[in-house]
Amino acid sequence: MIIRPEAPDDVATIRAVNEAAFETPAEAALVNALRGQVQPFISLVAERDGRVIGHILFTPVEVVGDEPWAALALGPMAVLPELQKQGIGSQLVHAGLQACRSGGHDVVFVLGHPTYYPRFGFRRMSEFGITCEFKAPDDVLMVTELALGAIAGRKGEVRYHPLFKTV
Repeated sequence: MIIRPEAPDDVATIRAVNEAAFETPAEAALVNALRGQVQPFISLVAERDGRVIGHILFTPVEVVGDEPWAALALGPMAVLPELQKQGIGSQLVHAGLQACRSGGHDVVFVLGHPTYYPRFGFRRMSEFGITCEFKAPDDVLMVTELALGAIAGRKGEVRYHPLFKTV
């Protein structure tokens, strides 16, 4: 298996992977809507034998507080249902976080499963005094520092691109 940046020929397959992995087509529609609308747009695929079997996306967020600051958010992340629980998602997360780090980004947020994402260094946003515009249980609102101390002294409310509310 290889993990690589998405290519133009992957767009339809990425949509199909997201549609298969989630209960509704909302995540697939969101990925398509964000493409070309936001920068950075870090979109990676997992490919096996020439077939795209997984996808992960990172897009910008703004943290609004006394001094607004920018970060990235992970999501969605999808693996074909028949191939889940085989480590593909973990490899996508590791590769994605490395791509974020390589791009000079030092903080990544996720609204995700509370027993899955901590293995990648994610901790509750509330531990840092950070909130989110989306109302969700505290244990699913998480953040990780890609550089030690990147959040030090920073607080605020995480705000996603408006498409996250309309798609």
